[in-house]
Amino acid sequence: MAVVVSVSGSPSAGSRTARLLRHLDARLTADGHEILPLDVRTLPAEALLGADFSHPAIIAATALFERAEGVVIGTPVYKAAYSGVLKALLDLLPQHALAGKTVLPLATGGTTAHVLAIDYALRPVLSSMGAAHIVQGWFTLDRHIAVRDDGDVTVAPEAAGGLDQAVATFSSALGGRRPVLAAAG
Repeated sequence: MAVVVSVSGSPSAGSRTARLLRHLDARLTADGHEILPLDVRTLPAEALLGADFSHPAIIAATALFERAEGVVIGTPVYKAAYSGVLKALLDLLPQHALAGKTVLPLATGGTTAHVLAIDYALRPVLSSMGAAHIVQGWFTLDRHIAVRDDGDVTVAPEAAGGLDQAVATFSSALGGRRPVLAAAG
């Protein structure tokens, strides 16, 4: 179906944001999409902070975006905005790196006070980068994401339905099979 870059904008190795994205990657793979995961925290700090457009890791990250038809961008919310490492990466990508692409913005945070970060902080940047279609994003509270001992993720029912719908809408926009959503009951 479609090639999707799944970007974790979390600076933390054990972040709920990153684990949630990898959980969703499996769902999108089941829909027939090819997933190219990118954890921004693994890119060299000197390249990100020094705006080194010619660094091989930045060139490779840019190539992932060029291959993609869709992009999932996940970020923790800090001080009512998306993460600094994500901002650093987005600043290094070409101005129209998202041109013609379908984008799903996702955010996690500790309080619902940060829910508007997707629409007021992240969406304008994605739009300025030429995204053809930004599907309705989803904010998940940290407490609704449980990481089991085996590393798998469970999303609390309060958040699961909306998250499932956001992912289904994204997958459908890419031409994937729309997952059957479980009926509430």
